[in-house]
Amino acid sequence: MAIKVVHQRRIQPDNKEELGMLLSRLRTAAVSQPGYLSGETLVALDDQNSHLVISTWQTLQEWRAWEGNQERRILIAMIDKLAG
Repeated sequence: MAIKVVHQRRIQPDNKEELGMLLSRLRTAAVSQPGYLSGETLVALDDQNSHLVISTWQTLQEWRAWEGNQERRILIAMIDKLAG
């Protein structure tokens, strides 16, 4: 059964461009992972600093494997710094 993973982040206004690049790198890396089905990034209409990222995985185990991936952890740490 497929699962959806949802992350919501609020970033500093001057970090939008860098966030876009990091999210792109993260998605590019995720695409090659076993079990990755799809992903999307949504931006709130009334708050351009609020981002919702949704990814779909075949199984929870495959998501957990990606969640623990070193490359992912590095990119997530960089993204988290943008939130301030």
